[in-house]
Amino acid sequence: MRLGFPRCTGTVLMLPKHENRPFAYNLVCSSSSVLFTIPYNGAKGGIVLVIIGYLFMCLIFSTTFLAIKIGIDAGVPPFLSAGLRFFIAGLILFAMMVIKRRATLGLFFRKEMLLSGIGLTFGTFATLYWAEQFVPSGTAAVLSATGPMMILLIQTFILKMKADSSSFIGCLVGIVGVFLLLLPSFTFHMDTFVLVGCLLIIVGEVFYASGTIYSKRVINQFDQVSPIALNAAQMMHGGILLMLLSFVTEDIHWGAMVSPAAIGSYLYLIVFGSMLGHSLYYWLVSKTNPVFPSTWLFVSPILAMLLGVVFYHEALSWVSGIGALTIILGTIIISLPNLKSYLKGPIKQGNHPA
Repeated sequence: MRLGFPRCTGTVLMLPKHENRPFAYNLVCSSSSVLFTIPYNGAKGGIVLVIIGYLFMCLIFSTTFLAIKIGIDAGVPPFLSAGLRFFIAGLILFAMMVIKRRATLGLFFRKEMLLSGIGLTFGTFATLYWAEQFVPSGTAAVLSATGPMMILLIQTFILKMKADSSSFIGCLVGIVGVFLLLLPSFTFHMDTFVLVGCLLIIVGEVFYASGTIYSKRVINQFDQVSPIALNAAQMMHGGILLMLLSFVTEDIHWGAMVSPAAIGSYLYLIVFGSMLGHSLYYWLVSKTNPVFPSTWLFVSPILAMLLGVVFYHEALSWVSGIGALTIILGTIIISLPNLKSYLKGPIKQGNHPA
């Protein structure tokens, strides 16, 4: 494998190389001046890309909770911070797709993009950003682990779909781990705003679950469009709605917007948290199912809590340690059906030219 580039500090996206060449993939990296590809060939390569993409996504999302907290602590209004993040990231990605003729401007105006944006971006991150004014970043990360459970509940009781028994058991095991991980953080004298923030994060996970399930239908409907373009369009819609909410409800102090902490938070969340992390997430949904990529919510809280220990000197008790191990066990149980399907046959090849 030969890399013909001096450096790369931009976005890494994993896309199918061509729909008529199975198991051939590109690792695409874009910066302001570089665009290169690393070809992967062979049946095993597709499985490896899914695993690498999943682990990389987990690592990125474990740091975004702390990055959000840093930006908010710097004085940036939460809704405006979220809106700028997703609109700018979506605009850059969508422009790339249009320039490369992988999408058309008309895609942005489809109602499916608006509905996806309401679920995956607006509802999920409006609640999360507001809550992180009061809720520690590690706690927010742990509460986000209720997402897969919400997906299964919606699929089972609203959509009347038969849930895979191992996925359901894995979710239950993971939720038990979440409560064990979170238990030492709660006291009887919890601040009201902290409690409201925790409840709002769970409400946001209902939006997240609904958007995740709906996004699978959108990918199937627009099967000739790259999932990266679909993700970019929905991020732009969600970002616009968040900025509108900010202009109506928040008092904006523009001086705080240009502080080093705020700028650093923007750049990290836009490039890694949104452009890279969410594109990987959307790609994994298209290749597996809504549950498998959502299991990052059982892995990333562990890393997020460790970041809190290292940078904020938060205590980590033995109860939390048991909870972390339980979460990992739940993740393994949930992932088994998908991993078995990859080992039995080739990775699912979508019609997403890139």
